[in-house]
Amino acid sequence: MVLIVGSTGLVGTEICRLLAEQKTPFRALVRHDSNPEKVNHLKSLGADIAVGDLKDPASLAAACAGVEQVISTTTSILSMREGDSIETVDRQGQLNLVETAKQTGVKRFVFISFVQNQHNTFPLSDAKQAVENALAESGMNWSSLQANYFMEMWLSPALGFNYPQNQARIYGEGTNPISWISYKDMAQLAVTALHNAYTDNRTYAIGGPTPLSPKEVVAIFENTFGTVFTVENVPESALHQQKEAATNPFEASFAGLMLQYANGAVRAK
Repeated sequence: MVLIVGSTGLVGTEICRLLAEQKTPFRALVRHDSNPEKVNHLKSLGADIAVGDLKDPASLAAACAGVEQVISTTTSILSMREGDSIETVDRQGQLNLVETAKQTGVKRFVFISFVQNQHNTFPLSDAKQAVENALAESGMNWSSLQANYFMEMWLSPALGFNYPQNQARIYGEGTNPISWISYKDMAQLAVTALHNAYTDNRTYAIGGPTPLSPKEVVAIFENTFGTVFTVENVPESALHQQKEAATNPFEASFAGLMLQYANGAVRAK
């Protein structure tokens, strides 16, 4: 049995679909107020539904009962509810999960993180590092898959890349390459890590094979659709100011992610 934590999210839902396709038994952790349509979709895939919360260790013990493997994709950065924060979910909540998995006899733990830059730290990156440290000391077989920038998210209207309107917001000058990746590829890698001993007790930076700068991405869109984009550049200095002026960990973390985008993020070969 595989427990998927973050099962209603973008990557988590795709992981559940892949497991169902492989006919691998899996349990999906959902919250009491999770979107009913998403929960029903998980049920249609054959998921064993467990209701719980990373902030409630007792519910995690029930969810982990009889589980041999865990994949955790959860983050508060996109779906924050009352009581959620980077501290309560991304750090302490994930640490609760690691400890509970260890205590209930879980054999393998796959953790979805993101590519980090030691010269640009922020609350979310610190939380991810704390979880990786706990996994390394847990005695379980573990893998930390550090995703690069998801193209479906960072090249979308929600973050200013409004391709239907031929508009693009670029953080920094847009000349530094990024190893963009699809969330679907990330989900496939997470499922593969469940059965690949080579990934045991390792941290991997995951990204696409061809790094492209944001300007190059815009050019691809323009050439493909025969249009000209209006480009808005957010100066790197403004991102530094935004990070320094942040009034909470969420603001500081999002500014940090934008700065990392501006500086480029290329998967190590």
